[in-house]
Amino acid sequence: MTSTPPETPPPGFLGQNGASTPQVPDTPNILFIMADQLAAPQLKIWNDKSQIKTPNLDKLAEKSVIFDSAYCPSPLCAPSRMSLVTGQLPSKIGAYDNASSISSDTPTFSHYLRHAGYETVLAGKMHFIGDQLHGWEKRLTADIYPADYGWAVNWDEPDTRLEWYHNSSSILQAGPCVRSNQLDYDEASMHKSTQYLYDYVRQGPDARPFALTVSLTHPHDPYTIEDKYWDMYEDVDIDMPEVQIKKEDQDPHSKRLQHVCDLEDYDFTPEQIKKAKRAYYGACSYVDDCIGKLLDVLDRCKLRDNTIIIFSGDHGDMLGERGLWYKMSYFESSV
Repeated sequence: MTSTPPETPPPGFLGQNGASTPQVPDTPNILFIMADQLAAPQLKIWNDKSQIKTPNLDKLAEKSVIFDSAYCPSPLCAPSRMSLVTGQLPSKIGAYDNASSISSDTPTFSHYLRHAGYETVLAGKMHFIGDQLHGWEKRLTADIYPADYGWAVNWDEPDTRLEWYHNSSSILQAGPCVRSNQLDYDEASMHKSTQYLYDYVRQGPDARPFALTVSLTHPHDPYTIEDKYWDMYEDVDIDMPEVQIKKEDQDPHSKRLQHVCDLEDYDFTPEQIKKAKRAYYGACSYVDDCIGKLLDVLDRCKLRDNTIIIFSGDHGDMLGERGLWYKMSYFESSV
């Protein structure tokens, strides 16, 4: 695909430099929004009983194609993302854990879009190790996680629990917060992304179509969110997990996950479970607000009608279903 600007652009958005952006250029722009650890079965667009408030996503879904049979091949951040960007199975590209690197000559969708004439831009988390671009021309933010092998696991010690990994504190300490590193990071990613869109329309009709990826780190645990979103669920009686299984009745893999995530020695109370889910719901509403802000910028810049909008997560979160939390299982809410 190529974009050939018209000789005389039709009236469109007038940037600060007075340049007019054509309303209907030949090639559509692409806005790809990602959320981290967002459990699809928990959302209203998949589950009519959902208690999560996502008005912007719901409105977008009403006029969109919904892939309701889409599953990630490996419910862990880096393997899932490497598979998504390359279109290959984790086993094919050697992406098995969160310290997995893929070779720079492995093509990603951004390589193909760039070849098709797009300006490929990335803001937010992508979990790349080593090469931080992989086909994107510009990276507006650094990653929130290490870009080296600091998170490499020792495959010779499968029973050793990594102290920095998910643990029970996310549930035991769930609740509202004033700030968090995730909030700081996502707000920086949002600022850089919206500023990019404003700068884009100032370029005028000669600008290449953009393919902007905005990858948020919410609603990934720890289960905490600022008061604005915590208070949105003050009058909601948060549902308890539908499927509850005693620890002794768990399958071997689930027992291993409880050990890995420091859950096996805890019996969480209904209050603790509801607080964790409430914070997660609030974080989902935060993501929904981010979606709304990005769409609002597209509208105000007269870019919405010629922009393909894609929304996805990398994997889900069990949220207490079957006695499990976080990801790494192949049950519905995780995968």
